[in-house]
Amino acid sequence: MLTLKHTSITILLLLTATVSFAGKYKHKHRASGIASYYGSKFEGRKTANGDVFTNRGYTAASNKFRMGAYARVTNKSNGNKVYVRINDRMGNDKRLIDLTVAATEQLGFKQQGTTKVKVKVVKDKKGKRKIRRQNR
Repeated sequence: MLTLKHTSITILLLLTATVSFAGKYKHKHRASGIASYYGSKFEGRKTANGDVFTNRGYTAASNKFRMGAYARVTNKSNGNKVYVRINDRMGNDKRLIDLTVAATEQLGFKQQGTTKVKVKVVKDKKGKRKIRRQNR
């Protein structure tokens, strides 16, 4: 009888831990928050997915969106938009997203360093197409 009670409690604890762990890392499809940009010291380093980082590309780091997702980032203060691919994770949970310098310049906030943005995950096909257009 004691082992059945002990087993039931153990299962209940495992289920509770699994639910809370899954909830913590649930990927979002849209969010609003603060954006900043990578410093030049990251140039040439590997990102979390193994890409070599360059500030001339249209990529981003975020803990809120799934790795490999394409996202449209809109600057709330001026309405400028840019498409990026999430290929890195951030060490800071205070910001929503870190962008490359190229993306920051297109959004028009490089001088301020940070800005309020809206981020929406888009379909991969659309994201790839939009990023190719931005590179022209």
